Amino acid sequence: MGKLWGGRFTGDIDATFDLFNASYSFDKRLFEADVVGSQAYAKGLHKAGILDDNEHQTLQDALAALLEKGRTDQAFIDQGVTDGVEDIHSFVESALIAEVGDVGRKLHTGRSRNDQVATDIRLYLRDAIEGIKEQLTTLSQTLIEKAEAHPEAALPGYTHLQKAQPILLAHYLLSYVEMFLRDRDRLTDVHKRVNILPLGSAAMAGTNYPIDRHFLAETLGFDDITYNSMDAVSDRDFVLEFLNAANLIMMHMSRLSEDLIIYASTEFKFVSMSDQVSTGSSIMPQKKNPDALELIRGKMGRVVGAYTTLSTVLKGLPLCYNKDLQEDKEPLFDAIDTVSISLEVMNTVIATMIVHEEHMNHSASRDYLSATELADYLARKKLPFREAHEVVGRVVLGSIDQGKQLDELTLEEYKAYHPLFEEDIFDAISLKSTLSRKDVPGGTAPNRVTEAIEHAKKRL
Repeated sequence: MGKLWGGRFTGDIDATFDLFNASYSFDKRLFEADVVGSQAYAKGLHKAGILDDNEHQTLQDALAALLEKGRTDQAFIDQGVTDGVEDIHSFVESALIAEVGDVGRKLHTGRSRNDQVATDIRLYLRDAIEGIKEQLTTLSQTLIEKAEAHPEAALPGYTHLQKAQPILLAHYLLSYVEMFLRDRDRLTDVHKRVNILPLGSAAMAGTNYPIDRHFLAETLGFDDITYNSMDAVSDRDFVLEFLNAANLIMMHMSRLSEDLIIYASTEFKFVSMSDQVSTGSSIMPQKKNPDALELIRGKMGRVVGAYTTLSTVLKGLPLCYNKDLQEDKEPLFDAIDTVSISLEVMNTVIATMIVHEEHMNHSASRDYLSATELADYLARKKLPFREAHEVVGRVVLGSIDQGKQLDELTLEEYKAYHPLFEEDIFDAISLKSTLSRKDVPGGTAPNRVTEAIEHAKKRL
């Protein structure tokens, strides 16, 4: 297959450099975007009077047939790798010329691969963003369903990975819903800057032909056009923004993975992973490993690497287009694939996760998690909180020395620490009371968690 730029050259290209230079092995996934962009550009050429009615119709028919073939025949697309095609643009143009002859050679009039690939990436990424947003919605819904399935389950909340205060499991799960809803909102914002049309900027200075760029934008569903041709062909900020958003999605899933790996351990026994998302050991028959979660946690490194790769490529890159920008696609595609499959797997993890309510509730009732309730109990009886904190610190220390839990102390033992302690202290430090008193918007009180669930559903 001849090179699109071959007229200037007389010698043969070095075989190794030809392989090094080619991008078809990975940019072939832009096939549909390239054809759809070409269909719109053909309309623009027709509107500008560059294509007559017959030429335009011939191109549209051929492009529609090419699109259908590419969608249904993967071998057709893959053949380009075997044939040594340079890039997706060469593949589409050559296939078009093979079908319709010289009229196919007119399609590139006033267009450069520079504005063409910038358009293709935006079309592709626009669809990918919507797909990932749908997955975030699905995962959030699954977390809510799991929360609703266990409305009375409590577990210890942790700070510094030390037991802190009891919380409802539903409250814990909703904390990740908040993160994933922020991720979804962030992608919506990124979409605004992705959905800008560079087509018509040509190589870097704009096109010589009267192409109606606003018409092209409307045809392709873009919100606006770019307003500087130099920036249009060299801008990859929108890819970096997406990769940053992808990083945050993976970070949130990595944190959730870490939590659940800990909670599924023999030491915690709060949850169990289903067989669908677990593996075993080749030597230890008893093992059930949370490999799905470990892989999600590990795969964040790929997405961090994608962001680092592209930001390094762009650093110090002179205007306008440089071949360095070919390095934008592999990290982008890998990040999209990684985020997408990780979201799908995490959804299965949550949907099939087994919750051990009794063990969680027992753990949430021990190890002095109601100490703050003791201090607040005294504060409600007008003891200054700082003094109450000091009293409760001595209660906890004494309980540890005696090997007792707070609910195992007698009233007389409590009064020895301070006379304000009364019989109602035992109700005040019960798990039910401890949870119910967090009755503020965003708190872990059961009624507030119910409110939060309904609020999250509305946002979804």
